[in-house]
Amino acid sequence: MRAYVPMRTCAFIPNFFKFYNILWQTALPFLKKNKRLGPSFQKRIATDHLQKADIWIQAASAGESFLALSLLCCLEPIQPIKILITSTTSQGMKILKSGLSKNEINPNIECFLDWFPFDIPRTIQEAVNRVNPRVMILLETEIWPALLHYLKKNHTQIFIVNGRLSKRSSMHYRWTKFLWAQLSPDKILAISPLDAKRYGQVFDKAQITQMPNIKFDLMESGLDSPSEPLTLENIISKDLPLSILASIRRQEEKQALEILDELLARYPSQIVAIFPRHMHRMDAWKKKLCKKKIPFHLRSEITAPVTTAGIILWDAFGELRETYGIARTVFVGGSLCPLGGQNFIEPAVLGTPTVTGPHLDDFAWAGKDLFNQQLVTICNDSQTVAQAMVGYLEVPIERGKRKQKAQDYIQKNQGGTKMACQIILEELGQNHLIPHHPSPVPAFS
Repeated sequence: MRAYVPMRTCAFIPNFFKFYNILWQTALPFLKKNKRLGPSFQKRIATDHLQKADIWIQAASAGESFLALSLLCCLEPIQPIKILITSTTSQGMKILKSGLSKNEINPNIECFLDWFPFDIPRTIQEAVNRVNPRVMILLETEIWPALLHYLKKNHTQIFIVNGRLSKRSSMHYRWTKFLWAQLSPDKILAISPLDAKRYGQVFDKAQITQMPNIKFDLMESGLDSPSEPLTLENIISKDLPLSILASIRRQEEKQALEILDELLARYPSQIVAIFPRHMHRMDAWKKKLCKKKIPFHLRSEITAPVTTAGIILWDAFGELRETYGIARTVFVGGSLCPLGGQNFIEPAVLGTPTVTGPHLDDFAWAGKDLFNQQLVTICNDSQTVAQAMVGYLEVPIERGKRKQKAQDYIQKNQGGTKMACQIILEELGQNHLIPHHPSPVPAFS
């Protein structure tokens, strides 16, 4: 167990928090009116509902909530501990509630679920005093100045687990390194050498190591699939091949339309499903398709299988993964512009021929195996993306071998959950209790 080191005092910090508090007080009236934040607003400015815990895990949204549940299912303490899991979004809370109701947690763990408070200095100070955690687990990129400051004053050990830092975020944090130097976490478990390097440029006094991405432990079982299987036969006829333009970001919509034009021109006998990355872009997509006089179906309005070639604008949430499983080919967006990329691994592990653009900064942790084995194809622009997809339409690929190669790749990269749990239990003095059997995988919708 690591000895606690008193935090250095710095005259800058109190002055910074005075300014930081003014920013929060200015923003609060607007946050209260926000539709997304409104339902949780009162709990996020209060602390009386929080309970004392040995470990506090912050899971910002959906992705981090899956990671938190994986950790929770793997922890095997022999002495009773209390764990508080907080989330920032309603989607994250829904995933956590569902996961906690469906999984068997070690009987020595008492778990609480609550909203993560706003990073208002006084609110966070009260929250840290009330929870008084021995260990704080921040997942991926949860870096809040007031939280870090008061955790350090509380002598709480701060771990960033499954740490990742995008190129843009890294640049912003380096610009303000004079602040973060005083607020360094104790340990950072980064998911790639590049992420480790970026964290080191911000927190040069933290103990930084590399770990396998916990997402590899989750991929095999399709944990983020809906609880009720999607009956795709009621939506898409089996007589037509399906192409998917997935996770299309606003900045690359022009290129996506170019891909769409090429697909329809070179292989008209198909259905193309368009999945914008964000639902609020649906109206923009409707206008773009209407302007180009391209007829389309809205997924929400389909009542019988689509039996003729055409476009489906997918305005239903949570159905992308299952649709990947029947597609002839997929393009995964966020990658034709320098936006970091989106999850190209998900369709690849289902054996679906997958195409992506060149900008994949956020997925450096994935390694090169999927590309070297030609399970994922990188294209430089919209024209070459369309050419690759048409190739897969014209010469269908046998999925079984591709799927097996992808599963082998996943299994080779698993173990992140167990590694993180071992480090957490070491801090609690219970590291000798790590089980030798495979880490349990949570089941939830």
